[in-house]
Amino acid sequence: MELRQYAALSAVEMARLVRQGEVSPVELVQSSLDAIEETEARVNAYSAVFAEDAKARAVTLEKEARARSFRGPFHGVPVGIKDLFLVEGYKTQRGSKLYVDSVATETAPSVERLLASGAVMIGKTTTPELGWKAASNSPLYGVTRNPWDISRTAGGSSSGSAVAVADGTVPLTLGSDGGGSMRVPASFCGIFSLKPTLARVPTYPLSPTEHLSHAGPMTNSVEDYALTLDILQGPDARDPQSLPSAGISYHETLGELPKLRCVLAPTLFGAAVDPGIAAIVARAFSEIAAHLPVEIVDTKLAWPDPIDIFDALWVARGALYGGMKPEDVARIDPGFARMVARSSSIRLEDHFRTLQARAAFNRSVAEAFEAFDLLVMPMVPIEPFAAEADGPADMDMDKPVPWARWTPFSYPFNLTGQPAASIPCGWSPSGLPVGLQVIGRRFADERVLQFCAAWEKHFGWRQRTPSVFAGG
Repeated sequence: MELRQYAALSAVEMARLVRQGEVSPVELVQSSLDAIEETEARVNAYSAVFAEDAKARAVTLEKEARARSFRGPFHGVPVGIKDLFLVEGYKTQRGSKLYVDSVATETAPSVERLLASGAVMIGKTTTPELGWKAASNSPLYGVTRNPWDISRTAGGSSSGSAVAVADGTVPLTLGSDGGGSMRVPASFCGIFSLKPTLARVPTYPLSPTEHLSHAGPMTNSVEDYALTLDILQGPDARDPQSLPSAGISYHETLGELPKLRCVLAPTLFGAAVDPGIAAIVARAFSEIAAHLPVEIVDTKLAWPDPIDIFDALWVARGALYGGMKPEDVARIDPGFARMVARSSSIRLEDHFRTLQARAAFNRSVAEAFEAFDLLVMPMVPIEPFAAEADGPADMDMDKPVPWARWTPFSYPFNLTGQPAASIPCGWSPSGLPVGLQVIGRRFADERVLQFCAAWEKHFGWRQRTPSVFAGG
């Protein structure tokens, strides 16, 4: 199989070829490893590649396939796992020099389920230190670069997971999102990801901000995502928030788009949007209104910007690291160190008041959504900035969570726990992907997926590939 042919395949297509006997898991894994060898030096998507382990698993899966025995929907499909997820017997370094030798003694629920479906873990993907920011660099891994322009950031914190899908080394990865960490890199790298309803996918170990952090797939197609969510959904005893199964197959609900009521919002909270991005989004809005069977709802969203609520909750997580020795503080990301220092000023009563304020904000959003089904808007209001940076040049480092200021449309929906997706809708004047954010009511993940599948069918973003792409 030629590399470019491999890189163009979805996970669903790969699995179908394995079942039909047209390609073997061994071939797929070798193609993935070849693709990594070709692209990795330019983008740095992987914190570790497990070539021999992956090959050995592929041999076993190939024997099973020949015997017409398949473990699940992704039998033989190569995947990447964000290096915040535990995999027993493998290091979980979290992008931090503090955890460089940390070996997991158990496996996270989502990884267990993905591997049980027959997937092959090719490697771990990079993340900024402890997933604390939305840029793509860390003290341990260095800089992860955008495959569309390697001088630019890939976004974060699911940096490597987005790049690994975008550059064609694997069709599917796992990521996590506490303030935009799946959607921002999906937007910057031109792939699809949905932050599902909070606790739809169980997480373990729990994030310090468990009331904000979602886990889920990152893919090149909505179909791949929907099938993966079928595999990952359902409760796990290790996550006390985890939801029961939705009782539906998200994959089977794709197809005809029901008559959904959509609000098309060019911005939120009055935030400025880069003119080039605004023009791409406006064009997408026109296409949606003209070609998708939806009802456009004209309404004004008068919610207050919940940035103070997010600041307080995000900074509070730093208290868990407040006892670090000075020599350890010197080894961590300077921005993370500032957050840890700031967390010491948060009083317990302040924290509980913040949780009450979050509940009030969530109620106002939920009540607004009674008048419509989906909110569609820009994902990120700026283009990707320099790969080595934490944000654009004018980012205010004195703010409690500086990176949240340049991604003002992501964190509100971590506070509410709603499903929110990023799906490509065009390319900026610089040739960089632009993402459209699609937000649904809490628990209505299938509606977001149905809309995104309809948009994907209309727009077809995979016809254009990044400059760093397996097979050239």
